[in-house]
Amino acid sequence: MTPFSAHDHAHMARALQLAERGCFTTKPNPVVGCVIAEGGRVLGEGWHERAGEPHAEVMALRAAGGRASGATAYVTLEPCAHHGRTPPCADALVAAGVTRVVAACRDPFYQVAGQGFAKLAAAGITVDHGLMEAAARHQNRGFISRIERGRPWVRVKLGMSLDGRTALEDGVSKWITSEASRADVMRWRARSGAIMTGIGTVLADDPRLTVRLAGDEAFVPPLRVVLDERGRLPAGAALLIDGAAPTLAVHGDDVVPDYGDNVDAFAVRRAGAGLDLNAVLSQLAQRGINELQVEAGATLSGALVAAGLVDELLLYVAPVLLGERGRPLLAGVTPASMADRIGLRLLETRQVGPDLRLLLAP
Repeated sequence: MTPFSAHDHAHMARALQLAERGCFTTKPNPVVGCVIAEGGRVLGEGWHERAGEPHAEVMALRAAGGRASGATAYVTLEPCAHHGRTPPCADALVAAGVTRVVAACRDPFYQVAGQGFAKLAAAGITVDHGLMEAAARHQNRGFISRIERGRPWVRVKLGMSLDGRTALEDGVSKWITSEASRADVMRWRARSGAIMTGIGTVLADDPRLTVRLAGDEAFVPPLRVVLDERGRLPAGAALLIDGAAPTLAVHGDDVVPDYGDNVDAFAVRRAGAGLDLNAVLSQLAQRGINELQVEAGATLSGALVAAGLVDELLLYVAPVLLGERGRPLLAGVTPASMADRIGLRLLETRQVGPDLRLLLAP
């Protein structure tokens, strides 16, 4: 394996930072950052800002100009080798005269998948990859999940009291968590390709499921998805009439609902008491959804956990107690013994206002 230098590590770390700037705007494309450098000297930087616009390599090459000849390009994902909405980045690197390309990871998309590296090598450019690969794959976990697994990366967002309750006995849940936590959720929404909920939540709370950020940060509004197995989504629902983001309803294949013109829809087969969740996720992947954020009640959240379809749990814990009659965090998750309990890995802990934010993975 190539022994990467301290300069290599520093430039790739910077490229990963640059890539993150596109996390609200590049979907369905991956986020990518690029640094053009010679030794320890940075000649140009760039990142992919929006689907259909120039990729990170092109932006960095523009910044470097003629100085790119003979330099090294550090890029967080394998340069593309095909004509999509933009020309191949591998061709741009060859034309600029770079002599070495260091990539964090291979692009699994079938039109790239090693072809970018091959095109660079055929032009006599030294190609090294694998530097900070784990960080780069995690940064693009949604895109990689969609390409490699055929389904989005699924993140379930939940808010609960210290005693594990999500609402009072009568269903009232506004507000368990703080305003700071609700603002924090908006940033997770902004990076998601879609926000999914169940019809029960829509009928009970009439949510808008939109992104509301402070300031003027750009973002692509995530698709709003409602699992509506029996076709009960009311025409007056807020997420149908506000126009802030597109809405998609998923219903059972044994009903023919009339949603009107403000909502797209598709049918999937039933599975038990609900819809086939694997089929739902597959359909969303085909629509270009990389990261799916689920904001739903205990039934849908519990069904996803029980089915092993949750990649991350985003849990906000408020320093309040709702008592034994409060509604539970998850429904339908009933391990028969301690040996059957669902184990989670704690990835991150952060205080948000008075609340504790936990990021967990199975």
